[in-house]
Amino acid sequence: MERVCRFRVDGRESYGLIDGDIVYETNDLFSRDRGARHSLAGVELLAPSLPSKIVCVGRNYLEHAAEFNNPVPVEPLIFLKPLSALNGPGGAIVYPPISQRVDYEAELGLVIGRRARNVPRDRAWDYVFGFTCVNDVTARDLQRKDGQWTRGKGCDTFCPAGPWIVRKEDADFASLRVRGYLNGDLVQDAPVTDMIFPVDAIIAYITEFMTLEPGDLVATGTPSGVGPMRPGARVTVDIEGIGRLENSVV
Repeated sequence: MERVCRFRVDGRESYGLIDGDIVYETNDLFSRDRGARHSLAGVELLAPSLPSKIVCVGRNYLEHAAEFNNPVPVEPLIFLKPLSALNGPGGAIVYPPISQRVDYEAELGLVIGRRARNVPRDRAWDYVFGFTCVNDVTARDLQRKDGQWTRGKGCDTFCPAGPWIVRKEDADFASLRVRGYLNGDLVQDAPVTDMIFPVDAIIAYITEFMTLEPGDLVATGTPSGVGPMRPGARVTVDIEGIGRLENSVV
């Protein structure tokens, strides 16, 4: 199965297509033309797209809302992460000195394929390019203290994504499970079908008030089992059929 990526080699950044253990350079995120080839082991994978915005959904799994005694939202709860939070596979998650509790949150990410505005639910899937793994890293104490989520969710390095994109036509969406691991121990595990607001509802809701651009990243919410991590920890988001995203905390 061909996968879509961004990578760095010899000081250059490029989009690429991964076929087995070879990466072929492409002109852009959506190109299928194969250019120069490189060994996958010889390149540095980056966050798989350069979005104009990172849009996230909060409390989109019932058990996650319950674990913090939060009310279940009646419509999608939307927030943004700044682009300075974007991080790639293997990138360090920097523990900010202003926080005493930083949590992992394993999530399925959507990558948008077409400009989307006022999209009806029955056409929403037309605007999805593919899927990736996301870690919605959160400074939980700052989130609670501030009453809104900009600081708690928006620190530098707080949005690892990757390691690549699987096109929607190559994924069996209904069978996907989001799993999170902390230092090798399974801590989160839920099917994406447990989302309170499914993909079509999320896209329809967001595009009522915000234009989604090609390459934009939408994080669809985290299952229960989130918890704190400390410097030295290794955190993994694993979605079978999509990929495995690993990062360390420093």
